Amino acid sequence: MSERKLPRFIMCFCTGECPGFANLDLWKLINFVRNELDVEYAIIHPQLCVTDGDNFFRDYLKETDKDKIYIIGGCDPRMQRKMLKDVFAEKGLDFDKQVISLDLRNMETAEAMKKVEEAISKVVGA
Repeated sequence: MSERKLPRFIMCFCTGECPGFANLDLWKLINFVRNELDVEYAIIHPQLCVTDGDNFFRDYLKETDKDKIYIIGGCDPRMQRKMLKDVFAEKGLDFDKQVISLDLRNMETAEAMKKVEEAISKVVGA
C-alpha cells in the first residue's frame, strides 16, 4: 500500500494588521485545516514576505523535499511567487511546481475554509 503524500499548509497572516484579513478568524481556519483536512500539518507565519520569512524558509525547506507540496494562504499569488521563489530555488526546489498560492484576503472565515479545502482536495485527490 503506497503512502499518500499530504500537502503542508502555511498561513501567512500579513502581520495580523492587514485590513484584508479583518473578517478571517485565523485560529478557526488553522484548526479546521489541521484537524479536518488531509494535510501533513498546518502552521502560521506572521509575514512571509520579509527577511524573517526568507530565513524561516531557509531553515524549514530541505533539498530532499522535492516531492512536497506547499499550500500557502495569504496575499496575491503573484506577490507570493515574486517574494518566495528565490528561497525555494536556493534549496533546489521548484516554486511553480511545489507551491499552491491562495489569496485569502477579504474573505469571511467560512469562505477561506472552503477555498483551502478545495485546494487540498485537488492535491490529495479526494
